Amino acid sequence: FFSYKRNFILDIVQDVRAINDLAVHAKATGMIILGGGLVKHHVCNANLMRNGADFAVFLNTGQEFDGSDSGARPDEAISWGKIKMHAKPVKVYADASLAFPLLVAMTFAKDFSSTNLSPQNS
Repeated sequence: FFSYKRNFILDIVQDVRAINDLAVHAKATGMIILGGGLVKHHVCNANLMRNGADFAVFLNTGQEFDGSDSGARPDEAISWGKIKMHAKPVKVYADASLAFPLLVAMTFAKDFSSTNLSPQNS
């Protein structure tokens, strides 16, 4: 499926090829997946093309018993080769809109301060 409207192009096949190319040619890959479904499926499959992601964090409220893609645990992705066997993936059972900002604040942004935004530091 694709659609052209002025300068807007929607081409799903091109998007899938692009994400697969990024994964295959990367030195290492990691996945932080909020929610599940189609996005989780395509990101994990892109890493399958390179024999698995090196890092993985799944953050959603999906439970394994309902059979949904969201509910699948990282060990299932390891069995398919979507995450490398030596990786230490994590599944966080929480609402992403609440937990993701806290996760970012305590990891990536831990050493960030408002002084980093001042014109003197640019």
